[in-house]
Amino acid sequence: MINEIQGLVNEYARWLREKTQVRQVDEWVEITTPYLDRHNDYLQIYTRRRNGDYILTDAGYILQDLELSGCKLDSPKRRALLMITLNGFGVKLNKDRLEVYTSVASFAPSKHNLIQAMLAVNDLFGLATPMTTSLFYEDVVTWLDVHDIRYASNVKFTGQSGFDHLFDFIIPKSRNQPERIIKTINNPSRNTAQAVAFAWIDIKEARPPDSKAYAIQNDSERPVPGNVLDALNNYGVKTVSWNNREAVVKELAT
Repeated sequence: MINEIQGLVNEYARWLREKTQVRQVDEWVEITTPYLDRHNDYLQIYTRRRNGDYILTDAGYILQDLELSGCKLDSPKRRALLMITLNGFGVKLNKDRLEVYTSVASFAPSKHNLIQAMLAVNDLFGLATPMTTSLFYEDVVTWLDVHDIRYASNVKFTGQSGFDHLFDFIIPKSRNQPERIIKTINNPSRNTAQAVAFAWIDIKEARPPDSKAYAIQNDSERPVPGNVLDALNNYGVKTVSWNNREAVVKELAT
């Protein structure tokens, strides 16, 4: 099993390396990644030297794009959720820019953390509008609480790759069930599925052998695409549609 997992991690690293492009833009270097945003455009980040180290930034793209789409993060609750998400990846907020300051030695994991933070914020708030009273993540929290499901939230694990991965919830092992690790996906896409699948295979060997991974996906507005379900199921992540969430209450609550 460990050789199979290592092969998958190596294949992911090869794909990431081959699909990443860089070019000079004035004093910055633009890095185009293979990850897609909610418009199906490739995510781009920018980097340059600063006092012997590096600064990595999204140049304000994620928050500006959300605001242009009608999602303002001006309420205390949304602002707090944004900061919890960024802090989980070690990313700072500088005005409207997501930024990381890093040494040469930590450049790779810092780049990974910035991209994952961009994806997480994009997914967390991507379907929110000024009229939305709650976010999908908050709906999941309420549902867990209603069913008295014990959990810890915003849990970070370091994978075999050395990269950190943030999961939304962990439910501890009980007499009847193993450890359960949960990621919520507000806007299911191939991109978010790939990120969750890689995170799971990267941390799996470091977790108890019977641990389970779940992806709770928002299908309130539209069905989850079949390729998203396949991508997650093929890597051992159990998919749970929001409209069918009651089907897993027993295995999460016991």
